[in-house]
Amino acid sequence: MSAPEERGALTPRPSSLYACASRVEHAEPEGPWCLADAAPPVPRRVPSNRVSRDFTRTRDELTRLLGPLLVAPDPVEAAEEAHRRLDALDPPVRHRTLRLLVAGMPVENEERARALARVLVRTGTGYLAVCTGLALLTELGGPQDVPHLRTLGRLRSLVRPVVHTLDALDRPAGALLELRNHCGPVPFAPLLAALDAGDRTAVRERLVALPDDLAPEVARRVAEASRLVGLLAEVPGLPAPEGAALVARAGRLLFRMTSLRDYQPEILAYPDAPRAYEAFARGAGLLPRTLDHHALLLSAVQELSTGPAVLHDWGPGRREAALSELTAVLGRPEWRVVPDVGEDSGVRWRAAWVRRTRAQVLGASRSPGARLRIAVHERDPGDPATVEARVLVDGRPLVPEYFGRGPAHSPEELLFSGALRATDEPREVQLAEAYCTEGCCGALYVTVRRDGDQVVWSGWRCPVPPGGKRELPELRFDAAAYDAEVARAEGDRSWMWPARRTARLIAAGLRGRPDLLARWSVRLDWAGTVFRNPDETLVSLSYDAEGGHVRQILWCIPEDGTSPEDRAAAALRRLGEEDPRAYGR
Repeated sequence: MSAPEERGALTPRPSSLYACASRVEHAEPEGPWCLADAAPPVPRRVPSNRVSRDFTRTRDELTRLLGPLLVAPDPVEAAEEAHRRLDALDPPVRHRTLRLLVAGMPVENEERARALARVLVRTGTGYLAVCTGLALLTELGGPQDVPHLRTLGRLRSLVRPVVHTLDALDRPAGALLELRNHCGPVPFAPLLAALDAGDRTAVRERLVALPDDLAPEVARRVAEASRLVGLLAEVPGLPAPEGAALVARAGRLLFRMTSLRDYQPEILAYPDAPRAYEAFARGAGLLPRTLDHHALLLSAVQELSTGPAVLHDWGPGRREAALSELTAVLGRPEWRVVPDVGEDSGVRWRAAWVRRTRAQVLGASRSPGARLRIAVHERDPGDPATVEARVLVDGRPLVPEYFGRGPAHSPEELLFSGALRATDEPREVQLAEAYCTEGCCGALYVTVRRDGDQVVWSGWRCPVPPGGKRELPELRFDAAAYDAEVARAEGDRSWMWPARRTARLIAAGLRGRPDLLARWSVRLDWAGTVFRNPDETLVSLSYDAEGGHVRQILWCIPEDGTSPEDRAAAALRRLGEEDPRAYGR
């Protein structure tokens, strides 16, 4: 029986997480992706009853805990001490919070902090210790760390923190790791195999063969992992059909990244977006004239004019040059005619969108130097989304820059309601709401008021990022120019289709005659179109039911071949004669 003080030496030290990952890697070096952790279970302290941590107190606690260790001369001893201190945290710190806190710590000696990070990553036996090393390497690491990170990413529980570090050091490697982990081997197996083999010809072929309906984040990761910009640089040397197919694939990936159905448009997380758009614009002339290619070119023009892609650091004149190349192709005689579309309703609707959007984006007159611009954006029906009234200040889209958790509100909410009109009485306006509702992730508000010969936007209300501050500037506009732009946007009908115009006329009629709904004790919520069938007008009404409940009535008005004015007049007559609770659902 050993003496008590000697028993610790007889207890086997647990394997480091890196050693466990190496065993997985060497077990099947050429085989399929392994999603199972090979690491032995690491005993964890039983957490206390505290559900969450206070960010500021956690930051102070970690600074006291790790600060002295970042300057310790012996990284091995410092790593062991870091293990002990991190294991003692109760409750444990989440990786995302840990990453934010460690990234914000002052580093007095980068060399010693980097040495500590590498010891933690390669010898750490605990999750928090390894994640601390990864967070430090995000700022201090180099190319020599990438092979070790790729190996560590074999463990499922470490994929997300490893990907975040790789994104800072070798973005294609981070994208490849995320594709392997999140997307599964089946749809991407050929592309992943080509990337592993380093066969650029095979990568190009597999990339072109991918399905079109990729999720926005997956589209970004595919572009990063395949080094899309580098592939597009090879287009001039390819046969015309192959070059056109690659250009079209690039356009589809960029289009998917601009999806509005996510908390943050993925195009903002794609650093190579400007170069990719430039290469797409240079190759646009290779594309055959098809409905799909019309939609790709118009969508790119929309995004480079008013979308989140504008927020990238383009440099002088580059974005304008890409726009000029795209509009030059769309202006060619053969592109001015939309191809015959047949009888399919979905294709017919998309062709109508192409015609409307061509007239809108190619025929739009812009006042040079205008500080405020409002542009109604309707997305390609191939990937439908809500219609939004994009507000641009000094050429930059305001909602994705200041908020980024949802699109701008519809023109019905911001324009037709008169919400943006400036009066002497200050008015608070909600410009956007989070995809998951305001109660979850907030909304963007601004107070609009007239101040002499100026209009002022101030008093912003917006969610604050964790542990940070967000101070939004006071914006001032020349009142005459502001009023003119709001009036122009309110009167713009170029983007409207018949069912949407019917909805606008119904809403305007009900605002002008409140007695039509008052007699039924019913209120108007909104009027628009059915998301999946834009040819149907949809009116939402509500009323107070027994027990204090509010009930909603949805009334669909289908396309019947008559004019929007006639359909709206008929709807208003019916509301004046019949209780909508009898025919709405």
